[in-house]
Amino acid sequence: MTTHLLSVGSPDLIGTAARGAVITAFLVFIGLCLLWVFTLATQDDAPERLYVADRSLRPVFNGVAMAGEQITVVILVSLPGAIAIFGYDGVSTAVDSALALGVLLLLASRIRATRRYTLGELFSLRAEGPGARIAGAVVTLCIAVPLLMVQLRAGGITASLLIGMPSERAQVVCTVLMGLLITCFAGVADLRGTSFMQAAKVPVALATLAAVTLLALRLFDWSPGSLLSAAMDKSVSPDEYLSPGLWANSAGFGPLGTLSDHIVVILGTAMMPHLLLRVSASRDVPGARRSLSVAVGLTGLFYLLLVTTGFAAAAVVGSGRIGAVDAKGQGAPILLASEVLPHHPTGRVVLITLVACVAFLAVLTAVASVTFAAAVSVTRDLIGQKDRTRHGIGEPTVLRLSVVALCAVSLFLTTAVHRYPIEFLLAFSLSLAASCVFPALVYSFLWPGFDRRGLLWLVYGGLSLCILLTLFSPAVSGTAYALLPEEDFNLFPLHTPGLVSVPAAFLLGWLGSARPWERPAGTRRMAWGDAGDRGRAPIPDRGAPRTGIGSDRDGVTG
Repeated sequence: MTTHLLSVGSPDLIGTAARGAVITAFLVFIGLCLLWVFTLATQDDAPERLYVADRSLRPVFNGVAMAGEQITVVILVSLPGAIAIFGYDGVSTAVDSALALGVLLLLASRIRATRRYTLGELFSLRAEGPGARIAGAVVTLCIAVPLLMVQLRAGGITASLLIGMPSERAQVVCTVLMGLLITCFAGVADLRGTSFMQAAKVPVALATLAAVTLLALRLFDWSPGSLLSAAMDKSVSPDEYLSPGLWANSAGFGPLGTLSDHIVVILGTAMMPHLLLRVSASRDVPGARRSLSVAVGLTGLFYLLLVTTGFAAAAVVGSGRIGAVDAKGQGAPILLASEVLPHHPTGRVVLITLVACVAFLAVLTAVASVTFAAAVSVTRDLIGQKDRTRHGIGEPTVLRLSVVALCAVSLFLTTAVHRYPIEFLLAFSLSLAASCVFPALVYSFLWPGFDRRGLLWLVYGGLSLCILLTLFSPAVSGTAYALLPEEDFNLFPLHTPGLVSVPAAFLLGWLGSARPWERPAGTRRMAWGDAGDRGRAPIPDRGAPRTGIGSDRDGVTG
């Protein structure tokens, strides 16, 4: 039998007396959020306004919204629990996630200068034709659908925990209800509307985490050292709590497994399609850099608060109790909020309600952003202008239908595999982004010789490697935390494939473009051309882009 995310016998964290008030406030908050979303929905069907808000977002505002993209429900509920239970390994993941926007900052200017906003269009910089656009759409969907499944699952489980019904049936029902609400939101949202929601989420999340942390610190006479000592004492392994290797996913694999995880988290988080879409929504190149700078600062503050929340949860609640509720610690924020005010029932209800509202806002905005970016890719890259014209369907209609279809498919898959631990799908999505998107963009921006064949080899080769290595990794079989713990076809020793797939993708891109086995023949042709074709115009390189990056002709066309 597989390991459930929450055990059926999990304790009631809220209590009968407070449950009614928490649920009522939570439902009111949900209604207000949905009402606000409908008021923000644009009535203009112009594609540029729908996709990138007509590139009218101010740098600071867009930077705050970009920081909001990092506040997902998975990070919000999982990372404090990982720190509370696994100590150093959880902190290491938080640091990697905070560094990811620094990588994106290095490429933000070039991305914005292209005036393109889907992976297919970015891939077309060096490889003209439908093949590059289809490859971009395939990668976007392969990243988005697993990510949506993990987000919807985490949102449903958090909701079931809040209402005091952590049974499997209640988790499925809450997941379906949350998914339907989010589908309604995503179906009417555009980039401008999601930007306002993301920007509003940032101060609410930061204030809630700060309040929980300060209340926990007050229990230890405002001494951070005492809080950290208590966290170590109440951990499952006090002597190893601040040392690497306590996380079961990395234990036994040595520094190679840790290095692979670092590569996947840093590069994968930076190359998510919804983040690239938001970079393209900046007013200009300096605005993109400024937005990333604001996002880096706010994201760093967010992860700092998450780290302190994790240590506070270990000190106040204890790693043992957190692990008893959920083996991966996803109940840590709610457990902490329910115990930092033991003698103030009203304050306790308010604090738990705030945590619940932040969790809902996180899953609402995260799923909507990922779905919207994937739907834009389907509309622009997978369904061509000719197909839309032939069927008499406008681009905004295709976008809305794509959003609903993506949400429906992700929700169906999430409920179908609800009994299985699918958290490894998050690492799989990050691995795809690190292996397929990052090398392709680096080559597209920095190597004029990168062409269509190299792009397709890189993208599909990286995609195939990620699927195969993940399938034969400890995340799927052979370990207690695997998808299929009873089976054992664990042939690849690392939990994430990034250490192999990222260098292999770079190599495949170079081999496909440079084609070193054809170099002698190419050299002979050049020599013959110099001798016999003097005076003729040179034949342009098929691998080079038709226009310079950032020129007017690089604007997105239908």
